[in-house]
Amino acid sequence: MPDNQTHVAVLMGGWSSEREVSLRSGEACALALEAQGYRATRLDVGRDVATKLTELRPDVCFNALHGRFGEDGCIQGVLETLGIPYTHSGVLASALAMHKERAKTVMLAAGVPVAEAVVLTRAEAARAHAMKPPYVIKPVTEGSSVGVFIVREDQRHPPQELHAADWSLGEELMVERYIPGRELTCAVMGEEALGVIEIRPAEGLAFYDYTSKYAPGGSIHVLPAPLLPNVYQLVQKLSLAAHRALGCRGVSRSDFRFDDRGGGEGEVICLEVNTQPGMTSTSLVPELAAHSGRSFGELVRWILEDASCNR
Repeated sequence: MPDNQTHVAVLMGGWSSEREVSLRSGEACALALEAQGYRATRLDVGRDVATKLTELRPDVCFNALHGRFGEDGCIQGVLETLGIPYTHSGVLASALAMHKERAKTVMLAAGVPVAEAVVLTRAEAARAHAMKPPYVIKPVTEGSSVGVFIVREDQRHPPQELHAADWSLGEELMVERYIPGRELTCAVMGEEALGVIEIRPAEGLAFYDYTSKYAPGGSIHVLPAPLLPNVYQLVQKLSLAAHRALGCRGVSRSDFRFDDRGGGEGEVICLEVNTQPGMTSTSLVPELAAHSGRSFGELVRWILEDASCNR
């Protein structure tokens, strides 16, 4: 058991579009830390976070933030400035992974296959098809499938939602070739690639969207994914390669599409790397850790013990 004076500030909430999920992740991690003897303070992060942390004077921060500010290098920079050790990836890796266009460039250079894409303004993406359908539209710097649209072959125009006056997901969008097939994900813990999950959206849901990710029963997780051994191992290999190429630390999770329409050995394409994976009751990384023999508490403790500055 750790020294019960070890003070952990669990950073959660924030003001991104993923606030509610972050609150759930943070609460689950705080409870797990307390069960193992740590003194955990839950900090709902606001723009006065530096002042709050200076007052709290924690020994270490467990970063359970998701989305902008929490996983794009910003909070990491604050923690580096304050000299407080923290979990997950550092400033550069967080910023790179969060920016889908930059991440693609780095991963492709490292031999990780990615889907062809162009980056446009929202007005340009809304005006006309930027590539022949089917394709996917997504904000360049959002996660959890927030603001993602699949444009099918029979759609004459881009999604009308792009014209919304209350659009709040940024003016820079990525238009990416749609990869048919199966949704796969694999986590990396340190230098170890864990198992591979196939994700199947629940009946009535078009794809693995925000609802599929976080609503109970929103998706079916098949672990281990029913793949040929060489495909399974390839996904693990690419996950570790992407983790290393972006400079990730601690735990990351890479998402893939596997086009198996022609049989068992179609293309495997990396969609993105998540440097702050969800830690809720329906999250994938805790499930993958359990499959490798690690309890949720052991996973959370490992992440915390990996914390440092200069990440």
